[in-house]
Amino acid sequence: MIKKVKQALENGEGCRVYGVLDVQRVAGNFHISVHGLNIYVAQMIFGGATHVNVSHMIHDLSFGPKYPGIHNPLDGTVRILHETSGTFKYYIKIVPTEYRYISKEVIPTNQFSVSEYFSPMTEYDRTWPAVYFLYDLSPITVTIKEERRSFLHFITRLCAVLGGTFALTGLGIEYDMHVGCLGEPEY
Repeated sequence: MIKKVKQALENGEGCRVYGVLDVQRVAGNFHISVHGLNIYVAQMIFGGATHVNVSHMIHDLSFGPKYPGIHNPLDGTVRILHETSGTFKYYIKIVPTEYRYISKEVIPTNQFSVSEYFSPMTEYDRTWPAVYFLYDLSPITVTIKEERRSFLHFITRLCAVLGGTFALTGLGIEYDMHVGCLGEPEY
């Protein structure tokens, strides 16, 4: 088995990880690494921790169902390592979100923001490289709702546009103003 894995690594093959995790609504983490292997086997396959390549591409990472207009900041993230190895850490702040459709249907989901940190391996490190996702939940819930605007709102916006157009076209007209004095100035 070790020979097959080493041959796959030499051919540039890697792992494809996908799935769904159910977690409690408390801070935590999940990570992808090789330190779950027997250290002896990992040493035979990779020749040491500094030779483990944790390059990765995140196609899709979300914390709940998607809703119209959502942007998940890690989707499409690519991190390629060439001559070094190390540990990636993604610090994720999750914000509980309710999306309310016009039809009154409510989707409970989450949005998140992320910051990342890379720590390169040195020959003195005693850990193995990994990709960590450390998350924390916000105590505040955001509600996004679809709604129709009233006809009065439409009329108000229309009047604002027409008034602005009239004001801008009126700027080109010159006015002649005459200022008159009562009497002549004294010297």
